[in-house]
Amino acid sequence: MNVNCHMSELGFSIHSALVSKTQMLRIFLHKETARQGMYHWVEMRTKMRIMGFRGTVIKPLNEEAAAELGAELLGEATIFIVGGSCLVLEYWRHQAQQRRKEEEQRAAWDAMRDEVGHLALALEALQAQVQAAPPKGALEELQAQMREVRAQLHAGDPPSTPGAASTSQAVSSPKK
Repeated sequence: MNVNCHMSELGFSIHSALVSKTQMLRIFLHKETARQGMYHWVEMRTKMRIMGFRGTVIKPLNEEAAAELGAELLGEATIFIVGGSCLVLEYWRHQAQQRRKEEEQRAAWDAMRDEVGHLALALEALQAQVQAAPPKGALEELQAQMREVRAQLHAGDPPSTPGAASTSQAVSSPKK
C-alpha cells in the first residue's frame, strides 16, 4: 500500500513509511475504505449533477486512492477537531473570566453599599450632636453674662492697696 498524501494548503503529509509501520492507522484506513466508497460516490455524484451530467455511473475507488482519500479526510478531521476544541476552550475561558469579573464588581458594589451605610450612621450621629449643642446665640449670651458678673465683682471690691488692685485687675482681665 503506497500512501503519500500531501495537503498543500496546510503543509501536512502522511508518508508511506508511517502507514506501513503503524498497524492501527492501516486498520483504520482499511475500515475507512468502505466508508470512502460512500463518500466518493456522494462527492462524485454531486459534482456530476452540478456539471449537468445525470445518470452517469460512478466507478468505485481503488484501494490506493481510497487510502489517500482516507488520509486526507483524517487530516482534515484532525484539524477541524483541534480548531473546534480551541474555540470551545476559548469560549469557556472567556465565560469564566466574565463570571470572575462580575463577582468582583458585585463584591465592590457590596463594599460600597456597606460604606454608605456606615457613613449614613455617622451622619445621623453628627446631626444628633449638632442638635444637642446649644445654639450660637446662647453661647454669646453666656459670654455676655460672664462679663457682667466679672464687672460686678470688680466694681463691688474696693482696692485696699495699690498692689492688690493691680493683681485683681491682672487676674480678672483676659490676656490678649
